[in-house]
Amino acid sequence: MMNNDKGLLRTLMEILMVSTRLGFSSFGGPVAHLGYFHEEYIRRRRWMDEKSYADLVALCQFLPGPASSQVGIGIGVMRAGLLGGFISFLGFTLPSVFALIIFALLLQSFDVADAGWIHGLKIVAVAVVAHAILGMAQKLTPDLKRKAIALLALVITLLWQATFSQVGVILISALIGFIIYKHQKDDSETSVRVPLSKNFAILCLLLFFGLLILLPILREVTSSNWIAMFDSFYRSGSLVFGGGHVVLPLLEQEVVPTGWMSEETFLAGYGAAQAVPGPLFTFAAYLGAVMNGWTGGLVATVAIFLPAFLLIFGALPFWDSLRRNPKIKGALMGVNAAVVGILISAFYDPIWTSSILAPIDFAFAAVLFSMLVFWKLPPWVIVVTGAAGGTLMTFI
Repeated sequence: MMNNDKGLLRTLMEILMVSTRLGFSSFGGPVAHLGYFHEEYIRRRRWMDEKSYADLVALCQFLPGPASSQVGIGIGVMRAGLLGGFISFLGFTLPSVFALIIFALLLQSFDVADAGWIHGLKIVAVAVVAHAILGMAQKLTPDLKRKAIALLALVITLLWQATFSQVGVILISALIGFIIYKHQKDDSETSVRVPLSKNFAILCLLLFFGLLILLPILREVTSSNWIAMFDSFYRSGSLVFGGGHVVLPLLEQEVVPTGWMSEETFLAGYGAAQAVPGPLFTFAAYLGAVMNGWTGGLVATVAIFLPAFLLIFGALPFWDSLRRNPKIKGALMGVNAAVVGILISAFYDPIWTSSILAPIDFAFAAVLFSMLVFWKLPPWVIVVTGAAGGTLMTFI
């Protein structure tokens, strides 16, 4: 028993170390985060096989909430249970939470959105995501049919950038995959393990919907400012599909018309959020800190991420049993191919369009990509080089 406890403690410390390093270095938005996760968790440490990772990404794309954070939580859960999920989340999220609370308290008027090192970090995201897409495409689109599904997903998500477009594409791809591959035999073994019970999963799903209904009622009955704030951020985190940027208009509607802050303060925080690594949902930490100090920042962070925990805990046990069902595997093959197309779409917009603005940007991205892929340097070296190169480029 003692050896088991020591083994679990070592695993948890390893998760904390790796996720915290990612929390300090993962710039570029949710798609870039999936690239960093793929590089660190799948390629380097082999905590999960490519197919299981793709299945997890597909699930988190389908669920509302911050997809990259949910993927990180899911990997932690599969590695070391509930504690592993929490620790993976804390390591990845707390660096940007603390940074944005400090921005809110001390540096609200400090303009960093156009700093050279920020632009360099955007170019880092180009290299990281390109590498991830190449690796996933080789594994998940090996034949012409799946390449066609990926292409369909790419075209639809590029031309129809609506809130539910990704969910629609995943559903259509699942149907196509089921029709094409329902008799396909897939003997590949997967190493995924979900140490959560279905009873616990059901409890989490009931709590998710219960809070969604109960919080607005408590808000009206109590007139408490803290409950009102918790309700606003919980609801925003519950109703977002398609990644962190989609949450911005929801949050703006919650905090500006209510008089909690001015439009200028809101936009200044968004500029600050671009300057920090980690999930964009940590923008809530800035907003909460503006409204109620550092305590408000922490409460807002808990409120906006709580739905992500409840949904991923509630979905994982059922997802694992479904993905092992022979009748479902064909649908998952279609979904996995669609994920490649969705990643390529997001790689172009917003990552490429906001990062590669001149020939020198493309040249620098090629250098960073070569450092990552051919010289196999660790991601943190690429991040540091990107920040330094972006700063130097402002003088050219």
